[in-house]
Amino acid sequence: MEHLEGRVAFITGGASGIGLGMAKAFLAEGMKVSLADWNDDHIAKAKAALAGNNAVHFVKANVADRDNLRAAVNETLEHFGKIHVLCNNAGVNGGGTAASPDFEDWDRALSVNLGGVVNGTKIVVPIIRAQGEGGHVVNTSSMAGVVPLPGLAAYSTAKYAVRGFSESLRIQLAEKGIGVSCLFPGATRTALVPTPEDDPTLDEENAPQFLKDLWDAMRGAIDPEDTGRAVVEAIRENRFYIFTNREFLEEVKERHREIEDAFPDDEPTPGRVKFENARREMVKNLMAPGNRPVPQTDDGDMALDLGSKSPEGNS
Repeated sequence: MEHLEGRVAFITGGASGIGLGMAKAFLAEGMKVSLADWNDDHIAKAKAALAGNNAVHFVKANVADRDNLRAAVNETLEHFGKIHVLCNNAGVNGGGTAASPDFEDWDRALSVNLGGVVNGTKIVVPIIRAQGEGGHVVNTSSMAGVVPLPGLAAYSTAKYAVRGFSESLRIQLAEKGIGVSCLFPGATRTALVPTPEDDPTLDEENAPQFLKDLWDAMRGAIDPEDTGRAVVEAIRENRFYIFTNREFLEEVKERHREIEDAFPDDEPTPGRVKFENARREMVKNLMAPGNRPVPQTDDGDMALDLGSKSPEGNS
């Protein structure tokens, strides 16, 4: 989507942090924006910050509740008529560790951080496709979807999954004139990770060193409005990856080298090589930045059915 003026964006978790940063960047491009959020305080503050702007609509929405989210989408359509850009951005912290016995916090974290992305996509993307005017989807993952984040297994699990979901979505929508980007923010000034300056109840003196280091990182965190502008650029360029924090680059390179070194030395069979080359070329073309097919209305999808059962011992 090279031309954004007059287009409508629907942003979940839109009343604070990165969501509000995206909203401000979209408004600067002449877009209309529907900010869907569950937090009343965030909505009130965002309304005050954007007071007098008739290109903004606020709607309360719980992304983990499909009926509630669908109602928020329908309200947006009643107000603005269409939706062209979907930003699945709502997220929560916590959720517990990988081996803890608790399920309740784990399920809640995944229902928002992953389920909210899936719900938003499956509700809004068919609307964008039916309009036949093109569009774009931005899914907020995290650097926790690329590198490990100690002590936050539920969060990392969801964010890794958002990355895979977004890749599949981009492949599916590439020929429909709808772009897909995945946002991988690192330390960003949001309410998701408050510092002791934000929350006086936080005991910095007796906190673990890892948490102290995290707070120091947050004190020099990226401005959400800068992240919003990076999202605008990615939408214009139809670029999949959106990274904002360069301090992770060396670790990512190191991890990729480790992955490469873990592959076996034995040569694959010609049939395996032929299939892989064909799959790789297909994905490369569909994932390529700048790929802008002509927008079209929904005419179904091609799906590869490999059967409902896997051989015993495989997954």
